[in-house]
Amino acid sequence: MSTLVKEMQEKLDGEVVYDAHSRDFFSTDGGIFKVTPKLVVYPNNEKDVIEVLRFNHNLVPKKKALPITARGKGTDQGGASLSEGISLVFPAHMRKLVEMKKDTITVQPGMIFAHLESVLKSHGRFLPPYPASVDFCSIGGALANNAAGEKTLKYGPMRNYVAGLRVVLHNGDVIETYRLTKKELAQKKKQGDLEGELYRTVDELIEANRDVIEKAKPIVSKNSAGYDLWDIKGKDGSFDLSQLFVGSQSTLGVITEASLYHIPFNKNTTLLVGYFDSIEKMRQAVVEIAPLVPSAQELVDDQVINFVMEKQPSLVANLLPEQMPKVVLLVEFDDEKLKAQKKKSKTAEKILNKYAFETKTSNNKLEQDHLWKIRRQAAAVIWMQQGPKKALPIIEDGIVPLEHFDEFVKQAYGLLDKYKVKNAVWGHAGNGHLHIQPFLDLSNIRDRHKIYALSDEFYKMVLKLGGSISGEHNDGIMRGGYLRQMYGAELYGLFKEIKKLFDPYNLLNPRSKLGATKEYGQVHLRKEYSMKHLSEHMPGLGSFH
Repeated sequence: MSTLVKEMQEKLDGEVVYDAHSRDFFSTDGGIFKVTPKLVVYPNNEKDVIEVLRFNHNLVPKKKALPITARGKGTDQGGASLSEGISLVFPAHMRKLVEMKKDTITVQPGMIFAHLESVLKSHGRFLPPYPASVDFCSIGGALANNAAGEKTLKYGPMRNYVAGLRVVLHNGDVIETYRLTKKELAQKKKQGDLEGELYRTVDELIEANRDVIEKAKPIVSKNSAGYDLWDIKGKDGSFDLSQLFVGSQSTLGVITEASLYHIPFNKNTTLLVGYFDSIEKMRQAVVEIAPLVPSAQELVDDQVINFVMEKQPSLVANLLPEQMPKVVLLVEFDDEKLKAQKKKSKTAEKILNKYAFETKTSNNKLEQDHLWKIRRQAAAVIWMQQGPKKALPIIEDGIVPLEHFDEFVKQAYGLLDKYKVKNAVWGHAGNGHLHIQPFLDLSNIRDRHKIYALSDEFYKMVLKLGGSISGEHNDGIMRGGYLRQMYGAELYGLFKEIKKLFDPYNLLNPRSKLGATKEYGQVHLRKEYSMKHLSEHMPGLGSFH
């Protein structure tokens, strides 16, 4: 290995390390698995990424090539940032803002999402699909997972904001992707290189399988499972491979630069909070409020609230009524025109008063920040729970059509009762999307057995309700094994053809998405769960907070 490291290091401006501490640090992420890389590479620039992939590609004939996984801050909850070979870590060096224009901003993949938002908001703009992990996660990770968050209800997921990408392919070639016109696509397809082959073959696959692709499309408000074959080709013949790379979890190529659309940010919002004695009443309110196009409809259940009150009561002090709610719903309106915002808020308030036993309305920014703690801080407290039993991300991303939300919630709670596990439930009510995290002890054999038994039943239930196994966290190791069950053999076969086309030697994050199996996951379960990946890790310095 030392010879390989030396040869690779000579080609790079960044660092290549294989010390035990670095390899152990990058062996875990926000998920429940542990996979130790052989090497950690901190690319300094795009040239380094090209050299790593090209160097590795040249090792294929010698059968010495290593799997490569691009990694941001490791907040991924499904194990997609883990690698048995090379962990290509971007935040150390490749985190720069490259260019800002009137409607787009171009950045490197290692930039932290919150830093990008800070720059944009200083110009009165923002990137709407920020996830709950906005303070920690990288832009590259958000693109890899097709991230979404509280504002996605109104504004859509990450893929909606991609103007273009620079991507390094398996052999070290670089392509730029953006939406091509029908005429430009025809020119691309004439190219005799790998890029031309990609455009020709993907277009042929889409045209030859339109019925299969459309039939398998999940009817949910957002979806990050599998590969997106629905948004590549427009009805006008336009074509954008960016849509395929977004959500692909570095299994098709490595993103080195992204140009992203940004939009005006309105800091003057109205926040309404409804306290309900039943999930059914909350869902009815959500459905009736939906036509008003709120910017967010978020929920937190009583088990999360009770947990926070037990562990950190100061976080929810003065936020709850005397009667403990079964569920709390937060509804936000951010319409730029104040008159429209007031009108919608008044209508929503009347709807909430029909179903909730108590409500609050606020236009004050400080008060709103305090009320949002019910949702935002609750999740943080859950994540930081001490002791052996942790709220594990194993069934935390199921989403169903809103009309089936009642049944989704009912069956989910029933399943958790069946396995006798405490749980935390919060999520994006307006999307029919729940984050359910059962408290389990990874060092306990019985709890370890529950992980896939519970997951099998949960995903079967979600699919029966017409949902998706992943609304925003994507597949990784945890959910990749359920893709065939979700999409059926025909579309799954197309996914395999796409993977083979872009990664013929199966070296790009091969254990995520299509390469994920239950057996692999079980072998690589961690013995404990922690959030150490939220520390910084710099070459030569190790990890620090």
